[in-house]
Amino acid sequence: MLENPRSPRVRAVAKLAKKPARIESGLFLLEGPQAVAEALTFRPQLVVELYATPTALERYTDIAQTAVDAGVDVEFVTEEVLDAMADTVTPQGFVAVCHQFPTAVKDVFAAGPRLIAILEEVRDPGNAGTIVRAADAAGADAVVFTGRTVDLYNPKVVRSSTGSIFHLPVAVGGHLEDVLERARAAGLTVLAADVKGDDLLSARTEGVLERPTAWLFGNEAHGLPDEQLALADRVVTVPIYGHAESMNLATAASVCLYESAFAQRSVGHE
Repeated sequence: MLENPRSPRVRAVAKLAKKPARIESGLFLLEGPQAVAEALTFRPQLVVELYATPTALERYTDIAQTAVDAGVDVEFVTEEVLDAMADTVTPQGFVAVCHQFPTAVKDVFAAGPRLIAILEEVRDPGNAGTIVRAADAAGADAVVFTGRTVDLYNPKVVRSSTGSIFHLPVAVGGHLEDVLERARAAGLTVLAADVKGDDLLSARTEGVLERPTAWLFGNEAHGLPDEQLALADRVVTVPIYGHAESMNLATAASVCLYESAFAQRSVGHE
């Protein structure tokens, strides 16, 4: 059992909460039973190290069995060691170190997607991770993080995705203009989500959402500037019928992605 929270090995794991260490090592931090279970089930080859407290492994026997089946060794650690490794206050007994595995932007569009989400300058890691999760839930084919968006492997992004980063391709680092050019070349209609746009209902009734679509989502504070909105085929907004001053970006993105998913399935595209 690893017992010293100040050991070099523990410090090396903890450093992965910072971007420079992730860039240098090509690794990232994974925390909590749900995320660890998804990694072991869908991408076990990415798991480099897996740490757990004895209590957590006894509680989550399914994770223990999945690790055995995947050939991944589990190293026991104390609660103090786990707390020192983790970025969260309550890692719930599990921490893993994984290889980063971004998809190339060109490969996203070469696969013939019908629904993708593009994030441009999305800075809040909770929003970014939640949009990945929503895209996964809506059956989207991929997500693209442009180079101005928060790091995909930021621990808060990873946590907010709740394991969805292991389910669908996520490309990182592309320039928005290049990404949109590739989207159009792949036959996708680019819809920008912004408060300046048309009511989402109009896009739905006109059949726009039934087409292969790339949704473009911008910065939480100032949205998409006019020059970027001009790059879209259409600008659409999620209407607010109540008295809320505004809508959270991730919530609005979830609505947009699901509206597209509903529309595409209504005409037989899955």
